[in-house]
Amino acid sequence: MPKVAVYNVSGEQVSEIELSENIFGAEVNQHVLYDVVKNQLANKRQGTQSAKTRSEVRGGGRKPWKQKGTGRARHGTIRSPLWVGGGTVFAPKPRDYSYTLPKKVRRLAMKSALTTKVNNNELIVLDELSLEVPKTKEMINILKNLKVDKKALIVTGEKNEAVIKSASNIPGVETTFVNTLNVYDILKYDKFIITKDAVEKVEEVYV
Repeated sequence: MPKVAVYNVSGEQVSEIELSENIFGAEVNQHVLYDVVKNQLANKRQGTQSAKTRSEVRGGGRKPWKQKGTGRARHGTIRSPLWVGGGTVFAPKPRDYSYTLPKKVRRLAMKSALTTKVNNNELIVLDELSLEVPKTKEMINILKNLKVDKKALIVTGEKNEAVIKSASNIPGVETTFVNTLNVYDILKYDKFIITKDAVEKVEEVYV
């Protein structure tokens, strides 16, 4: 079982925690990680892009000039894709880019992502993270104590408004909780800061 240190908000090690081998020590499957990240990005796409084909562009009801005798190329409509202001060939239309992946694939990707953070020493476990009132300065001090100077994802066991608001104005820092944790966010941030109770909930869900 992988064993990691548990820190307090002052950056001091207070204990150690044994992580589940099945979740934080799984075999990393790079292809599954790619599939799930690609799926998440596709599901985020709005798919609202749209352009008009030659049949939808206004005008061009009559032939611009006669077929023969002018010395110019023959044309049937000024709304041909060859003309400025004409239609678009194979014009993009609104569509839904979302698709689903099997649950087993998504679970395997989550385990691979969490294991990657452990293997790269990018996982930081906090004994607890609770703020009485939202205060950005206090959150900055906590990150400084933990020697976090890069992009970081903070994961709590439950939604904590004080923590969310305290971190919202810090560039490169994002907060989430176990129920909304996803593979893309785990891999996107350099440091993965998670509370001890959140670790327990993750192990309950993905056991």
